Amino acid sequence: MSERRVELEVLRYNPETDREPRFQRYSVACREEWVVLDALNHVKESVDPTLSYRWSCHMAVCGSCGMMINGEPKLACKAFLRDYAGVIRVEPLAHFPIERDLVTVIDDFMLKLKRVKPYLLPAQAKPIAEGAYRQTPAELKKFKQYTLCINCMLCYAACPEYGLIPKYIGPAAIALAHRYNQDSRDGGRDERQEEIAATEGVWECSFVGACSEVCPEHVDPAGAIQQVKIRSTVDWYAEHLMPWLKK
Repeated sequence: MSERRVELEVLRYNPETDREPRFQRYSVACREEWVVLDALNHVKESVDPTLSYRWSCHMAVCGSCGMMINGEPKLACKAFLRDYAGVIRVEPLAHFPIERDLVTVIDDFMLKLKRVKPYLLPAQAKPIAEGAYRQTPAELKKFKQYTLCINCMLCYAACPEYGLIPKYIGPAAIALAHRYNQDSRDGGRDERQEEIAATEGVWECSFVGACSEVCPEHVDPAGAIQQVKIRSTVDWYAEHLMPWLKK
């Protein structure tokens, strides 16, 4: 079985003992099929058990192993070592406070998710006895792409606006709000619009498109944001220039 030696340069930071983050170099004998997460697991198991990072599924499903790998937001379980040459620098996701080593504090992201109500608010309540809320394949197709988000936060690490304006709700939260706004069974769009169409919502987006470029599930949050902008613009014109439409 072929192996090659890989140099990992990993950001380390323990708030209890370190005044500031530093980099530590690890030389790892890796197999051809390994990803960065495998190399980190080897370091933790055989070299340095103090190294801290998040991971769970190793299948690009849970979204927990998001990191900056050579300056790009990536899932460590999808970043194959064979695609890199020289020293591989591994850092925590950009734009988030560091909790320890490669682990970030995600409280801000979770609060923003909560604000956009990423769950169904039925347009018409009905008793369970009447059965499920039914939907046609065409109605599902309108929002299915946006259901694929795994909350990995790579889009936040790639978004320059979130880096500059921390109050910006951000791409994943807006895309999830759009997912439910597009759902034929939902009636909560007005409530979500109060958050996503506000000053710190979609209008902070300058359409760099980096969020969609790094998304491992091809959700296209940049596209969702632009669709929300269009709908919000139509809302404004309807309210201010054609008020009779709401009567």
